[in-house]
Amino acid sequence: MQQGGMNEEEFEYLDYENDNPLLSKVIERNIRTIIRLRLQAAKKRNFQDQIADTITSFSGHIVFVYVHIVWFGAWIILNTGKIGVHPFDPFPYGLLTMVVSLEAIFLSTFVLISQNRLSEETEYRANLNLQIALLTEHEVTRVLQMLDAIQDKMGIDNDEDSELADLEMETKPEDVLTEIERLQQLALKRKKLKKRTQR
Repeated sequence: MQQGGMNEEEFEYLDYENDNPLLSKVIERNIRTIIRLRLQAAKKRNFQDQIADTITSFSGHIVFVYVHIVWFGAWIILNTGKIGVHPFDPFPYGLLTMVVSLEAIFLSTFVLISQNRLSEETEYRANLNLQIALLTEHEVTRVLQMLDAIQDKMGIDNDEDSELADLEMETKPEDVLTEIERLQQLALKRKKLKKRTQR
């Protein structure tokens, strides 16, 4: 696709000229990839999600508070009957209460819709992070095993205090999760036991 007489590669190259020289090209590429993935996720939102996100975004700003202060203030002043307008919702402002209650119901629903979508995106990213972490752990384990093999071939003795043997063991996620669960249960039991002995 042409952009001002340039193809995408040339356009992206020009864009890279403004990169921070203190950051490596890999970091710059990763930043661009994250931004591109976030933009793609935003484009995938359907119309209802866009409406929910817009309303949630607006309701999370101070302007939303100011609008409500003006609205409530004007409503109350108009319904005092002191400015020449016949009160349409006299004290205790039953109509205002109903409108605000309906607004709260819809607003909370829109917030929940946005939160559900964000939770799905967060879970997707967490799965991606887990996959990358597992791949990295596997690759590092293989590199350590290869370095150990090279060390043996060259006749270099291992340091007796070295943790290399432990690091060369492949880590299974289910084993880590089981150990975390076991230690958490143990900590809870000790906490309960400590409370009993203090009584």
